Amino acid sequence: MIDPFGRRIDYLRVSVTDRCNLRCVYCMPAEGLPLVSHDDILRYEEIAEVVREAADLGVTKVRLTGGEPLTRRNIESLIVLLARIDGVRDLAMTTNGTLLAPRAVTLKAAGLMRVNVSLDSVDPDRYAEITRGRCAARDDGTEAPDAGACSAAVRRSPGLKDVLAGIDAALAAGLTPVKLNCVIERSVDEPDARGVADYARRRGLEVRFIPRMDLATGRFGQVVGGDGGACGRCSRLRLTSDGYLRPCLMSDVGFSVRELGPREAISLAVKSKPEAGGVCEKHWIRRIGG
Repeated sequence: MIDPFGRRIDYLRVSVTDRCNLRCVYCMPAEGLPLVSHDDILRYEEIAEVVREAADLGVTKVRLTGGEPLTRRNIESLIVLLARIDGVRDLAMTTNGTLLAPRAVTLKAAGLMRVNVSLDSVDPDRYAEITRGRCAARDDGTEAPDAGACSAAVRRSPGLKDVLAGIDAALAAGLTPVKLNCVIERSVDEPDARGVADYARRRGLEVRFIPRMDLATGRFGQVVGGDGGACGRCSRLRLTSDGYLRPCLMSDVGFSVRELGPREAISLAVKSKPEAGGVCEKHWIRRIGG
């Protein structure tokens, strides 16, 4: 598939849910977002049908995203379906890693090839702040509402420990190469980014530093260490959890696979792919799939 600007489209990112067990500051507002009705979420068989059509049209890379994809029940059964599709040569997942450790082996057995793990800080306090995580408890033993209420107790929070355990499990299970996604405000020299880079060097992992984006203003930057944000060579389409093919993350355009059928929705998305991203007023990243 070739878009109007001569770019070959061979990469489909599939959001399987808008649910997530974290509340990252760059992904959603503090007050939360209304959830998509379960009746509107694509069934696994519907997702597989879209991927089959996409593969037939030239897509070779598929990545599962969310929300957090591991919050979707029995995601392994979807992976089994997708792994059987002719033409899909790269089947990956982006995850926050908190639920990965106990499932890495079954994900690999189902046919998942590799994972990207979101890791924005290796400091427990900062991780809790960024993810709006809860502390295990206040020093007086009562539950704390947020990280700022108990700086000491947040060090006992399972959040960051779960992510690091998930990375270990992914490496052991062969979900490789394991890559890290780290959101930055302005520079890879920020303290959190430096900490993640040092951790990655010690573990032999690659890092993608992702400039924080603002869909409402159309602000985004090129990913350091990856292809994201490089509009001139973008090869991606995005399938939202409620069944819309979107030609660009930074766009409000979408085509319903249920109303149009997967093949027609894919074709229209390719034809509508913009030269570059712009303002996206109707959606948050969690809804679209990062």
